[in-house]
Amino acid sequence: MKANVFLLGIALVAAGCVPVIQSGLPDPKLTALDQQMMAKAEADEWRIPTVRSKVRYASDEAPGTIIVDTGSRHLYYLLGHDQAIEYRIATGAEAYGWTGRATVGRMKEWPTWMPTASIMEQWPQFQVYRKHGPLKGQWDNPLGARALYLYQGNHDTLYRIHGTNEPNEIGQAVSSGCIRMRDLDVIDLYKRVRLGTRVVVK
Repeated sequence: MKANVFLLGIALVAAGCVPVIQSGLPDPKLTALDQQMMAKAEADEWRIPTVRSKVRYASDEAPGTIIVDTGSRHLYYLLGHDQAIEYRIATGAEAYGWTGRATVGRMKEWPTWMPTASIMEQWPQFQVYRKHGPLKGQWDNPLGARALYLYQGNHDTLYRIHGTNEPNEIGQAVSSGCIRMRDLDVIDLYKRVRLGTRVVVK
């Protein structure tokens, strides 16, 4: 598996993409709850190769900033010295895209999920949540293993960077505006950020 990821990293460099310094970064350490939940995850979570790399990435933003590139569908966590950790993501479908600046105003492990009013209006099947309340944090929750809640000042933008129960859709424009990551990737990112971390979505 790691050898395949390494070869993929070489191929990306040859194709003229973001230069890879180190491909196939190690998976994050999982908690007991993570292990319990991930054991029930969709098979794609383990079948699809994880490409989590340290890359060359020049930016005027400060180290520790998250940059979401909706065009290439990558998220970058800036390390400084023109380096970043690169993650593959899914972004909002064209009608639901959001760009701007925010900060991480809240962080949650295995978060509960409640569809927003706009989601329930767009997809009436979610109206049932008005009766039984939010879905508890677990392996099949749309927010996945972790959620970073994006705020502008004290205002919750209702956009999140979060895991997913549909890992096969990573790399596509499919969500209703939020930024989806593989669960292993969002666990890794979660360990790197803190409340107040700056986020740039472009």
